[in-house]
Amino acid sequence: MKAKRTKIFSGTPWEPKVGYARAVMVGDVVHVSGTTGTDPSGKIVAPGDAYAQTRQTIDNIENALKRLGLNLEHVVRTRIFLTQIDRWEEVARAHAERFGEIHPATSLIGVSRLVDPDMLVEIEAEAVA
Repeated sequence: MKAKRTKIFSGTPWEPKVGYARAVMVGDVVHVSGTTGTDPSGKIVAPGDAYAQTRQTIDNIENALKRLGLNLEHVVRTRIFLTQIDRWEEVARAHAERFGEIHPATSLIGVSRLVDPDMLVEIEAEAVA
């Protein structure tokens, strides 16, 4: 028997262009795609501000989880991609403010750039219901 797959879309222009869902739930496991600090139209929030983009990114992850009946407490893993690795402390502070009591496993990875040069941070998340 094939496991039920529930897909959540945010409505930003990136998803249909690339062919992915914001989050996919199979059984009790949710995989949240790489998420950036964008508003509902896909516009980048706070260009140049890694802290604010990280906060918005986590809000976007939380919104996807809420649509599946979950919240940030269900997150067991995050992967953070940062284009300016020397600014890791700004990103870490925002991550700790939202996940500090949850303590998911995480990685912080420096990358050369993201799909839009104004995007500084992208985060993937995994959650378990």
